[in-house]
Amino acid sequence: MNRVPDATPQTMSTPSAQEQCLPFLKWAGGKRWFVSRYRDIIPNHSGRYIEPFLGSGALFFGLRPKHSVLSDVNADLIETFSEIKENWKAVISILRTYHRLHSTSFYYQIRGSSPRAKAMRAAKFIYLNRTCWNGLYRVNVRGEFNVPVGTKEKVLLDSDDFCQASMLLKSAALLTSDFEPVISQARRGDLVFADPPYVTAHSQNGFLKYNEKLFSWDDQVRLMKSLRKAKTKGVLIVATNADTPSIRKLYDRSFTVRTVSRASVIAATPTHRGTSSELVITSW
Repeated sequence: MNRVPDATPQTMSTPSAQEQCLPFLKWAGGKRWFVSRYRDIIPNHSGRYIEPFLGSGALFFGLRPKHSVLSDVNADLIETFSEIKENWKAVISILRTYHRLHSTSFYYQIRGSSPRAKAMRAAKFIYLNRTCWNGLYRVNVRGEFNVPVGTKEKVLLDSDDFCQASMLLKSAALLTSDFEPVISQARRGDLVFADPPYVTAHSQNGFLKYNEKLFSWDDQVRLMKSLRKAKTKGVLIVATNADTPSIRKLYDRSFTVRTVSRASVIAATPTHRGTSSELVITSW
């Protein structure tokens, strides 16, 4: 059976400021903090970069891999990435209009709309992400986005570079999929980065309410088994998860588990945000 070498893989070099591309979405549990503080954990790899829980794609944009497989169960999210990849000029043209018209009433008008064109659906997704409360993605039982308007006034940001994002996405396969079949296609030399919704055994933590389809403890176990199987094929694994005894116990026999600190950003007010810890799980 093929196994990952025992030696710690070399880490990837950091792109220059000119090369860096920031995510165009804000996402609960997003990994911008990880890119800025712990990027040296990510090893060099000869194969593809595979991310089965895409979210904002912060690590993808930070690493700028040459060949990628990016997936998520959120079909609207993947469609938005696909439109930025193929049709970013149309999307930004619509966002310019939304930037000019933005108001509380306009927000709810767009939130309640059902555009037919893909570019308009992508623009709606980005607009709501940037102007809703705290950048939260949440839908009701009918799959309808129901987050109230937030306090942010800007729809277009100085940091936006949709052209560069499109270029980076050109070499990426974008899939709407459960994580298991995506991880199963990984082979020796590939790198899998898994950042699932954080739910722990017997816990109803806040991340459960962020999506229409809940990520259960059974899903956590299924994810661990998928990653363990990929490891035996020579796939490099980096995963993040909640810093809890149940997650540690789940991974400690087959992986290296370490604790890292981060600033907590999901709170109603900045005064209730502080420092928290998460687990980084690696196959070496």
